[in-house]
Amino acid sequence: MTHHPHADDHGAPPLGDAQDNRRQVLYWRLLARLFDPEEQAALESASLAVVEDIGLPTALLDPGASVDSVVQRHPDLAAEFEGLMVPEPEDEEARDRAAEVRRAALVSKVLLNVFATGSGNVSAEQLARWQSDADWLERALGCRPGELRGGRGAAGGPGRSGGGVGPAGTGPAGRGVGGPAPDLSRLVPAIGPELGSIEAGLVKRMHLREVLADPALAARLTPSMSLMEQLLRDKENLSGVALANAKALIRRYVDEVTEVLRTQVEKSTVGELDRSVPPKRVFRNLDIDRTIWKNLTNWSPEEERLYVDRLYYRHTSRRTTPQRLVVVVDQSGSMVDSMVNCTILASIFAGLPKVDVHLVAYDTQALDLTPWAHDPFETLLRTKLGGGTDGTAAMALAQPKIAEPRNTVVVWISDFYEWRHQELFDSMAAVHRSGAKFIPVGSVTSSGRGSVNPWFRERFKDLGTPVISGHIKKLVHELKTFLT
Repeated sequence: MTHHPHADDHGAPPLGDAQDNRRQVLYWRLLARLFDPEEQAALESASLAVVEDIGLPTALLDPGASVDSVVQRHPDLAAEFEGLMVPEPEDEEARDRAAEVRRAALVSKVLLNVFATGSGNVSAEQLARWQSDADWLERALGCRPGELRGGRGAAGGPGRSGGGVGPAGTGPAGRGVGGPAPDLSRLVPAIGPELGSIEAGLVKRMHLREVLADPALAARLTPSMSLMEQLLRDKENLSGVALANAKALIRRYVDEVTEVLRTQVEKSTVGELDRSVPPKRVFRNLDIDRTIWKNLTNWSPEEERLYVDRLYYRHTSRRTTPQRLVVVVDQSGSMVDSMVNCTILASIFAGLPKVDVHLVAYDTQALDLTPWAHDPFETLLRTKLGGGTDGTAAMALAQPKIAEPRNTVVVWISDFYEWRHQELFDSMAAVHRSGAKFIPVGSVTSSGRGSVNPWFRERFKDLGTPVISGHIKKLVHELKTFLT
């Protein structure tokens, strides 16, 4: 009798094949749930049997249960969700197929809660639950909560957990359950905009005005970029309690993002050391290595002691000259993220010594927001999102502010889809030729999402001022290098 390579002596499939079948059942259930809201009885019963057999809570199969609620009842699962989907080195011989089944159950829970959003009206509680589940998905991908959506946890913000960027460009080195997992280096950057789009859709399905009018419901809302967009668009239609609650949410979001960006500015490159200023003779500036080196001739071999004639201190003063920063930001509907982030960023630079900040916002008309540049909350309340774009109107306000070109940097944030494109580009090229530093920026978001008019992109490249488009850290670095 010939022995079948895929069966044991009793005719049963090998253990590895059985575990693979269990994993496939869980993923088939996930796909069925995502693409068809109707319950598939066979897949549900088979998945329930798998989950119970491997000792996981059946709440993982309940679409109505948030990940938070599962973790609250089973705290030991929190660590398993962290980095759950981060890739690990593949080793076919060392595969733990039982762990892969466990991973499939946990991954399915997170993905189903985030991507199966149903239809109909959305309550404040449902939005808060989705935001929490999206946080868990980001943590599973090795990112901070809110990082992919460009929210409060981005770049080290007030998220619930930390994690640096790992080899795949997604997050910290993986420690998820089982393996192998797919390479997420291309997938993760694309997930951020999709999450933002889902969140924006949920916000639109929510009766936001009624929620804001009820302090108890408004208190359940978590500030996010999608919510900011709706609040800023609808602020003219709000009054009384609803307007007060909207302002409170905007203030909370502004404060949280400000803290994130201020940390980035403080950590970024600063000006050159000014050695013409004597160092302060305080202990924290003491240069131990240099002091020892300069006094080595005073070493006594007999006493094994170094006699110090002179102490050396580090220079800490840096050269700074008065600089002018002119920020021009497109406030049309496609640039909401950039409007919010740049308004906050401008206020941070306005607080730096010897930096003169001017802020101009525009759509078809331009508005000089310089008097409020130090207060992003007040600035945002004065914006009017939407409409078309006419950058020539903004240039008319910005050009007179370039009094000393060599000490001026002009940051222009837009997708550059302009109807008077040649006229605007010619004036931008003139600013560059005047000696001012001109920085065109295609997007200033935490996720790096944004598109730029190819016509402008090519001409900026030929001009020697390529478009910065990506993470806000790039702009922070450029500005700090020039201004300090």
